[in-house]
Order: sequence, then C-alpha cells, then structure tokens
Amino acid sequence: MKLILPLLEAGAAVATPLAIMADSFIARGVSSSINYSYMVLYDGIQLAYNFTGEEKYLSWYRGQIDQLILDDGTIEGWDYEKYSLDNYRMGNNLLFFYETTGEKKYKDAAFIIREQINRHPRTVTGGFWHRNPEYPNQMWLDGIFMADSFYAKFTKAFDNGNTTAWDDIALQYDNIEAHTRNATSGLLVHGYDESKAAVWADPVTGGAPLVWNRADGWYFMSLLEVIPVWPETHPARETLIGYFTTLATALLRTQDESGGWWLIMSEPYIGAQGNYIESSGSAMFTYGFLKGIRFGLLDSDKYLAAALKGYDLLASEFVTENNDGTISVPLAVNDYKGAGPFMYASWEIEAL
Repeated sequence: MKLILPLLEAGAAVATPLAIMADSFIARGVSSSINYSYMVLYDGIQLAYNFTGEEKYLSWYRGQIDQLILDDGTIEGWDYEKYSLDNYRMGNNLLFFYETTGEKKYKDAAFIIREQINRHPRTVTGGFWHRNPEYPNQMWLDGIFMADSFYAKFTKAFDNGNTTAWDDIALQYDNIEAHTRNATSGLLVHGYDESKAAVWADPVTGGAPLVWNRADGWYFMSLLEVIPVWPETHPARETLIGYFTTLATALLRTQDESGGWWLIMSEPYIGAQGNYIESSGSAMFTYGFLKGIRFGLLDSDKYLAAALKGYDLLASEFVTENNDGTISVPLAVNDYKGAGPFMYASWEIEAL
C-alpha cells in the first residue's frame, strides 16, 4: 500500500496519519462553531486523543467546545425556534465531554438539544423535517446522521428503558428506507418529500432523482453509530443491521477500480463529464467497511481488500504534504467533511 507513512518520521511514537492530520488542523487553527462539519472534525481530533492518549488533543478539543457552552449549560447563540437537524449533531460531542468529565454543563446543553428534538416539525408519518421552514415534509439521509445518532446515544445514556423513544428513532430509518432505497442498486437517493410537492420529487415515492455519495456516506456512518448502542432486545436492531449490510453490499459493487466512489452514483452518470471520484464519500465508505469489519457486521474476507484499496487511494492521491510539515485532504482543501472521515478511516486502519 502506498500510504503516507513515508512522510512520517521513522520511529516517532504517534506519527500516524491520524495524529499528523490532527496536529495539522491544530497548527492551522480552527474557529469554533456549532456547524455539523466542525463537529465531524472534532470527532477526528477525539479519535487522535483516543489513539495516542496525548492530553494536547483533549485540551484543544475541549477548548473548542467550551467556546460554545456557557457555565450554566446554555449554548452560546442557540436559537430555540430554529429547527435544523444539522445543528443537533453537536449533541454527540456534548455527551462525550459529559461522559469524560462529569461536568453538568455538558449534560444540560445536551438536554437543550434533546428537548428541541421533541418540538421538531414532523411529516404526517412522523419523520423529522430536515429543516423548517426551508424543507417542509422532506427527510434527507444527511439528517439521519445529524440527529438520530445523538437521539440514540442520549436515549442509551439517560432513558434506555423508553421503548417509545427507540421506536421513534427506528421510524426515522424506516421512513428513509421506504422512500429512498433503490431495490435494484441497493443505494439510496439523497432524500424524499413526503408531500411530493418539491419539483424534484418522484410522483410515487417522493424520492430525489439522484444518488449522491456523501449522503449515502452520512447514512452509512450513522448506522454504525446507532447499532452499537441499540438495545439487544429491541426488534429494530436486526432491521438496522440489515439496512447497513444491504448498503455495504451495494457500495462494494459500485466501488471504482481506483478504490474510490463517484460523486453522483446513479448509473447514467458514472464516468460522465463533470462527475468525479470524490474524497469525502470515499473516506466515509472506506471507514464504514473497516468499522463494519471490526464490529463483526461485515465479512473481512469479502470487504477488507476493498477497504484497504479505498484507504490507499485516500492516502496516496488525496492527502498532500505541505512545506511546513502539515498534511491536507481536499474536498475543497481541508474541508472538515473530507478531513474528518479520513481521520475516522485512519483510526480504523490503526485498529486493524
């Protein structure tokens, strides 16, 4: 494999792609924001801490979050009337710091987001609108990653016996599956409009017209976050595993010979002018294969070679070394939606 390990100092204890990527972002500086893409990057820094045990990563990460959380547990600038699933992703990071430090302010802030979910607008069948008022009656794959991973982790931590909550989380996945899964390809289109009013909505399913790799990537990763915390006795557990393995099968079949995946994955557009092998979705799928293997959800003999090929592409073609010794990964250069999943995949490579 042509990994970036030749870039690393021989013998350095933690000179891995994960650690160097974390160091690179810290060196460049990152503003603090509740935006989900920042939380994805912060998760990558968290993994660098988990892997190395170096306090510098935890300290930096906590400093970023503490710019957003006031001492009384309120969230700086939080809009209690803004219903956007994207903003709920932050809840996962708050739960991490409550579990790590025991400080009540992180728990209180997480409860603010959980209570906002209770008030969030829904479709007639109970699915969360992606954002109000911009996208009425629409569910997107992205929103599952933004909201339902937190919803599940929160329920596990504070309300594990609440069957109604677990049923509600399962409903979000069931709705998405019923309206966006293509039975032939096994892939999922970006989202659907339950009212079928959007100009792009399929007149029968309400589904969007195209399969977008990053949307399937968000969904793939969310399943890997939810399944491990799901109650063993709840019947939806096996259903969720089936959703994950079905998508994994489709992704294995659609992996390009380069090791990556096309931005638009719908059949007519593979290889078309303007379409391209895209870094963030490729990182998400690579990570999903590796973590799925580690969790025993995917067969190593079937998926490991594909995962390593995907990581090799990311590390050798998409990651670049800068003159100052830092490294970068493009979506747009160093976009957090690309860098974070690369760090997730790097963690899984280290766990092999």
